[in-house]
Amino acid sequence: MRSLMSHLRPKRLYAKSNNSSFLYFFSSASSLACTRTSSPTSNPSISNFLIETLAFSEPQAISISNRFPPRKSLERPHSVVQFLKQRGFSDAHIRSSIRHMPKIIFSDVDKTLKPKLQFLQDLGLTGPDLGNFISTHSRVLLYSLERTLMPYFGIIKKTLVNDDENNQGLIRLSMLLKREPWLFFIPETALRDKVSRVLDMGFSVDSRMLVHAMLTVSGMTPETFSRKIELLRSFGFSMDECMAIFRMAPALLMTSEDKLKFKIDFFLNDFKLDRRALVSWPNSLVYNIEKRVIPRCRVLRVITSKGLLLQKEPRFTRATVWILDSSMEEKSGVLRSLLFFGRPDQLCCNAALWV
Repeated sequence: MRSLMSHLRPKRLYAKSNNSSFLYFFSSASSLACTRTSSPTSNPSISNFLIETLAFSEPQAISISNRFPPRKSLERPHSVVQFLKQRGFSDAHIRSSIRHMPKIIFSDVDKTLKPKLQFLQDLGLTGPDLGNFISTHSRVLLYSLERTLMPYFGIIKKTLVNDDENNQGLIRLSMLLKREPWLFFIPETALRDKVSRVLDMGFSVDSRMLVHAMLTVSGMTPETFSRKIELLRSFGFSMDECMAIFRMAPALLMTSEDKLKFKIDFFLNDFKLDRRALVSWPNSLVYNIEKRVIPRCRVLRVITSKGLLLQKEPRFTRATVWILDSSMEEKSGVLRSLLFFGRPDQLCCNAALWV
C-alpha cells in the first residue's frame, strides 16, 4: 500500500495547463499567501464570489480563479460552500480548504464531498474537528474513497485499534486524526515501524496508552527519546523504572529536557519525595509546576507542620500525589469540614480534599 501522498506525485516537471493544480503542492511559487501585485483575472465571476462570499483577499481570489477555465455558472461553488457550512465548517475552515486545494470549489457535492465527509465522520471527526482536519488536509476530498481512503484507513485501524474495542477504538482513531493527521499520509512500512517500536517498549495493542505512545515517539527523533530516558536515569531511576514511567505517562517525554529536569529536581531534592512515588504516579511530572505543583505542595507542608499528617513516608507520598490530582474548586468545602471537625486520620486519608 502506497502512502496517500504518492497519489499526488507528479510524473514530469512541466505539466500541461490542465495539470497545474497537480503541481500546486510541489512549488513554493504557488503559495497563495504571497504579496505579489494583483494581475487581471480571466474569471471575474469566480474571484468576486470568493471575495464576497468567503472574504478572500483580492490577490488570493484572483490567483485561485486563474487556475480554472472561464465558467458561466457558479452553481457548484455555491452548493459546495452551503454544504460545508451545513457540516459545521466555518468561513475560515472553507477558505483554508480552498487555499490548499482550489479544485474542491467545483466538486460534485453528492458524488465527491458527501461520501468522503461521511466516511470521516464515521471515524469520529465531527463538527469543528472535521472542519479543522479538512482545512489543512483538503486534498483527501479528491482521493478515491474505495481505492485509497478506505484501504489506507483500514490499515491504520487494523494496526492501532483492536477489533474488540468498538467505540473505544474509534475514539483512539479519532484522536490520532485530530492530533497527528500526518500519520495517515506516511507509507505503510513507516507506520508499521513506528507501531513495532512502541510495542517493543512494552505496550500492548489493546493498551489505552498505545496511541499516546505513538504520538510521543512520532514527535521526536530516537536520539531525543534516548536523551530523555538518560535524563531520568541520571536521577537514579533504573531502566525498568524509566520504561514503567513512560508506559504510564507517555506524554511526559514530550516535555522539554530543561523542564523535565527542573520538575524531577523539585520533587526529589526540594520536596524530598521518594523516587518510588514518581514511578507510581508519573503524571505528577506532567502538571504545571508553578501554577499547580508548588502551591499544592505548600499545602501539604502546612498539613505536616501542624501534625495533622501522622503517617510515615509511604502515606506521605500518596497524600502528595492525591493533592496534586485533586480539584481545588470541588473539594474546598469538604476540606474545611475535615479541618475543624475531622479526625487526623481522616485528614490524612483525604489530604487531597484540602485546597
